Amino acid sequence: MTSPCGVIFDLDGTLIDSIGGIAAAVNRMLLSEGLAAMPQAEVQSYVGSGLPALVARVASARGIPAARRPALVARLEADYTSRPTGEDALYPGAVAALTALAETGHLLAICTNKPLRPTHAVLEGTGLRRFFRGVIGGDSLAVRKPDPAPLITAWRVLGTARAIYVGDSGVDAQTAEAAALPFVLFTQGYLNAPRESIREAAAFSDFRDLPGLISHFCAVS
Repeated sequence: MTSPCGVIFDLDGTLIDSIGGIAAAVNRMLLSEGLAAMPQAEVQSYVGSGLPALVARVASARGIPAARRPALVARLEADYTSRPTGEDALYPGAVAALTALAETGHLLAICTNKPLRPTHAVLEGTGLRRFFRGVIGGDSLAVRKPDPAPLITAWRVLGTARAIYVGDSGVDAQTAEAAALPFVLFTQGYLNAPRESIREAAAFSDFRDLPGLISHFCAVS
């Protein structure tokens, strides 16, 4: 039989394909600084470590002085949050998979490096908020992924004996390893790392396969 587990999800590149909105916000920020737009692929290469890291990488690439970065972080967060992410950003099958997991009794949480305010805006805009008992964002603690503390905190919120982390990136894989949790890789996200460097317990490219993978890891004799 299957014993319910905690299933903790990354957000960007795992449940939602958000890079278009992120790149657009970055380019509005660059335009406000009198700078040329940045290709979406370049923006994507900078995501995964939180908003301050994204701004720092963009600023470094465009020669923006370090003293400007705190103001740009605040501007980018406000701009992105003000433009709701809709259901069209969801990866196909994500809602059905979350529904199946919840109906099986698994407890669900989010652990993302996105700040809490835009995270909650995204969850409301996509209709996902109802699935998650806990939400840990990039500014919930003093540290961010790949430090294991946010993931461990999300697990504690769920209060389950076992938990699994589902993500799409090298940062997610490192976080799960540091927290000593199994990692399930969604291969259609924003990997930004050599595939061979990822140490996962399982991988999937179609959300229809996820409930079965989770049941496998939560099975008890």
